[in-house]
Amino acid sequence: MPSSDATPPIWVILPDKQEVVGCLHERRQTSDGWLYKVSVPAWRNEDGRVEPAWYTVWVQAPTHVRPVDGVSYGHVATERLPQPSVVRKTLGPRRPTGWVLQRLDGQRGADRGVLHAPDCDEAPQGAPVLPVERALDAAEKAGVRLCTLCGAAQELEPLLHGFDHGFDPDR
Repeated sequence: MPSSDATPPIWVILPDKQEVVGCLHERRQTSDGWLYKVSVPAWRNEDGRVEPAWYTVWVQAPTHVRPVDGVSYGHVATERLPQPSVVRKTLGPRRPTGWVLQRLDGQRGADRGVLHAPDCDEAPQGAPVLPVERALDAAEKAGVRLCTLCGAAQELEPLLHGFDHGFDPDR
């Protein structure tokens, strides 16, 4: 599989830091960065004969690949992540779903505690994330309060007391 316009050459950095020229087949953007599908020359044993072969693998870029000087990669098949919607761009990244119960006074039960969003700075690390139904069950206990720092109070109060809670019904 020698390099062609469809599969341009690229330097592939092997685990022992050696570099070999391989072929670039395609690129894929992931949430963690870029992956490049490359082939590098190798040998294989076929019926007792040693023959040249190509080994194809996905590697992380730029950690395991670098461009060959003077080579254009603009025509290589490239899969990009979809652009976030206008709403997502405006609102920013989504908060993790669920709720975390911080137990107070070393209690094992859920009788005294504080409910937080999972990404709240006050939420205990490693605590199980509760679905909304279990969080509401915990929030109904007299000794459990809702964190106002992370918005747990603002988000769960209407579910606990109805969406009209706090409004004068005569208005």
